[in-house]
Amino acid sequence: MTSTGFPRDQSWRRQETGSPAKIILPPEAAFSAANSLALAGWVALLASPRFPRAAQAVAGAAAPLLLSIAYTGIILASWTRAEGGFGSLAEVMRLFDSPLVALAGWIHYLAFDLLVGAAIARGAREEAIAFVLVIPCLVLAFLFGPAGFLAFAALRWTRRAARAATIQE
Repeated sequence: MTSTGFPRDQSWRRQETGSPAKIILPPEAAFSAANSLALAGWVALLASPRFPRAAQAVAGAAAPLLLSIAYTGIILASWTRAEGGFGSLAEVMRLFDSPLVALAGWIHYLAFDLLVGAAIARGAREEAIAFVLVIPCLVLAFLFGPAGFLAFAALRWTRRAARAATIQE
């Protein structure tokens, strides 16, 4: 076994499908490639004040689309052989016993968290929110997806409330 949990002899391909799988990249290589692609999207978001269109093209479209293609391919190749389901937490946990389904789940997280980050950057730009205030929301979205979205929603709400109070005075 390697440190990644996959046998060195690549017998995971037979274990996963019952016969050698037709996979372009081994799961660990696909994992690394997906992480690198998502990281490029997050770097683009950090550069979004200077290059807003490029950031949205990379983080809001290209990277999530490529991740979606990888996700869909992995799911199509492995889903019918995965045990488990969505009826209980135990069934969901059994789904992730499959290395390919776990990889698909990770790519799912990468794609959606990046889309949340792109929405945060776009919303901040539309509302002229200082980017220095947005950075913590992006960091939270990078690490904990929905928490970053919640932080940005709170930031937006606070700014709108402050603006409304100023107008009423």
